[in-house]
Amino acid sequence: MLTPTWNAPANIGALSTTRTGGSSVAPFASLNLGLHVGDDEQAVLANRDHLAQYLPQPPVWLNQVHSADVVVVDARFTAELINADALYTQLQNRPLAIMTADCLPVLLTSTCGTEVAAIHGGWRGLNLGIIANTLAHFNAPAEQVIAWLGPAIGAQKFEVGAEVKMAFCEQSLTHAAAFTVLSNGKYLADIYAIARHQLNQLGVKHISGGEYCTVSQPEQFFSYRRDGQTGRMASLIWRK
Repeated sequence: MLTPTWNAPANIGALSTTRTGGSSVAPFASLNLGLHVGDDEQAVLANRDHLAQYLPQPPVWLNQVHSADVVVVDARFTAELINADALYTQLQNRPLAIMTADCLPVLLTSTCGTEVAAIHGGWRGLNLGIIANTLAHFNAPAEQVIAWLGPAIGAQKFEVGAEVKMAFCEQSLTHAAAFTVLSNGKYLADIYAIARHQLNQLGVKHISGGEYCTVSQPEQFFSYRRDGQTGRMASLIWRK
């Protein structure tokens, strides 16, 4: 388990899993938390039980679809699997879980610790405005929100087409700095830089994380870009 290094309030719990310490076998070895990737269901459920030891109760999971949709987990929330890519709550002891294997997990908390959120930041969701949509649910102003960027594909490994760069530059020309042109006409994209820029533009100034690369650290992380068929890590946040 990785623990975010950030200045979150004392009542905020957060962690991000690695690929190690679970029950799954190759190519899902070993702490795969995704039920949708072709792994043995009993192994995944055993892995989720292992994760639950670190949490106040089992987490809220999503069926992630690369959207900009946010689910509010409140007293009326039901545990049905919902198509969305971010979770927000003010409830205590309700861990919010985002699964990734190259996409960017973003955890958010207010500085007073009264509200938290977890975002699945694939490039499509980031381009559609999922960070802005999530922040819109916060009562705290953006300058009183703290963000942590979890393990994702690094800037030297995320090769994309010109259409991806164009999609972001149409939003803001300052996104151009996050793309490096290659000799084949494609680009290397820095998903961490894109998220930081969007957070800054929205008023979030306290941003930590972004030091990992899921592709180039195979001993620690699953990577869809690297392996194709693979497991999923989880990044989680909750109010104690």
